[in-house]
Amino acid sequence: MSTPNYAKSKFLSAGPLDPAEARWARLVKTTYLDPNGIERTWESAERQTRPKNCSIDGVGIITILNKTTGPELLLQKQYRPPIDMVVIEVPAGLIDPNESVEECAVRELKEETGYVGVAEKTSSVMYNDPGFCNTNLNMVHVRVDMSLPENQNPKPQLEDNEFIECFSVPLSTLLGEVKKLENEGYAIDARVGTIAEGIELAKKLKL
Repeated sequence: MSTPNYAKSKFLSAGPLDPAEARWARLVKTTYLDPNGIERTWESAERQTRPKNCSIDGVGIITILNKTTGPELLLQKQYRPPIDMVVIEVPAGLIDPNESVEECAVRELKEETGYVGVAEKTSSVMYNDPGFCNTNLNMVHVRVDMSLPENQNPKPQLEDNEFIECFSVPLSTLLGEVKKLENEGYAIDARVGTIAEGIELAKKLKL
């Protein structure tokens, strides 16, 4: 069995980044006063890709594929160099200048998965890791009509530095599938894990 493209990336090295070379992020030292009036500092990272006059960096996309066997969450596998692992993620991407959140979600979904959809609901602004980075996003629910011809055999439109495999998992067994994937050596993106845990919590509380 041949190795899929997304798994062929190979970690080579890591080291300090010269600020003059940084295109995506920079390190920041923040000085602030705590509630007791004591001056403190905090080290963090800051994205440099957020468009001007835009309040967010990008989107995460929740797409439920209504298959004959039941609803399934659209996911993808992608190698992430910072952790040297293939990560299980929802489709996502950075927002372009003068693009709405919903337009970004529909565009990124088509580019990364090939599916054509319609944005239906947008979450509040979410911060990925506010103790470390200012990165934020909206989660956007995008509906995909599986009966449309363009969604019968979707073809991703990946950039030359993107190597992504799409797949879907039944919502009814999402948490179990996530744990299985973790045991197989995949890293689980926090958004995927949170959706899975949320479904289990809703089941437990009969919400």
